[in-house]
Amino acid sequence: MNYSKNMDEYIGAFPESTQAILTRLRLAIKKAAPDAEGTIKYGMPPFTFRGNLLHFGAYKNYIGFYPTASVIIHFSSELTNSVTSKGAIQFPIGKPIPHSLINKMIKFRLKQ
Repeated sequence: MNYSKNMDEYIGAFPESTQAILTRLRLAIKKAAPDAEGTIKYGMPPFTFRGNLLHFGAYKNYIGFYPTASVIIHFSSELTNSVTSKGAIQFPIGKPIPHSLINKMIKFRLKQ
């Protein structure tokens, strides 16, 4: 488990290729939700805005994106090629992250 104190430290603990993915994802989240605050909770980097907005994290083979179950249900037709569970989406490392879809999911989440 990654016991980082802040998001920079969390991202810096991964290989450079994963750091690049996480940095781009973090920037995309901040662009879509500029008032959201990034922190570390339970060993993962969440963004908060009037409560928990979403979490993300890196694993050996994928990037986990946790926008809440309602977001996954709402965008289920666009996630047919992704591994999902009730509240999580897995984006395989080595394949492009769908940043435009992530942007839409964040905008939807902000309206909730």
